Amino acid sequence: MSDPVVRVDTTGQVPPYEQIRAQLAALIRTGRLAEGERLPTVRQLATDLGLAPGTVARAYRELEAAELIRTRRGAGTKVAPLPPDTRAHDAGRLTTLARDFTSAARALGVDTEDILTAVRDALEPPGAPASPPAPGSGGGSGIGSATRGHRTADVTPAVQRLPGGAAR
Repeated sequence: MSDPVVRVDTTGQVPPYEQIRAQLAALIRTGRLAEGERLPTVRQLATDLGLAPGTVARAYRELEAAELIRTRRGAGTKVAPLPPDTRAHDAGRLTTLARDFTSAARALGVDTEDILTAVRDALEPPGAPASPPAPGSGGGSGIGSATRGHRTADVTPAVQRLPGGAAR
């Protein structure tokens, strides 16, 4: 599995802090970012995404208010334990969204395979790398990239990554 990444579209209508907040919340709620996993510092993620530190700080503050992350001086920012009912609630909402999407697609005459392809494409936009470059592979820091308003950052800090991309 590739490392979790955050993608920000600076040309879109959704503010960058909200894109960061929503993506990190989804990664946490789905378990892609596990309890206790350390997130990049505000400054590091801002640098990786080419954004102002205040933008990332706002996203982190909102995630803290939602009790999804905890920041402690000297210990950094880590994923907080999820309340027990979080996944069940999201599963029900996801089922409803999937049914709505499927019904709308069927009304357009789309078959199952095309629906699945559309979902896969939405999860991994065309042109997105399958996984970030390995540290030391000559691909820069392996942390962030930016093209035409789209910026990407690995949310597993490079100092926490072991050879082969596994997190400590």
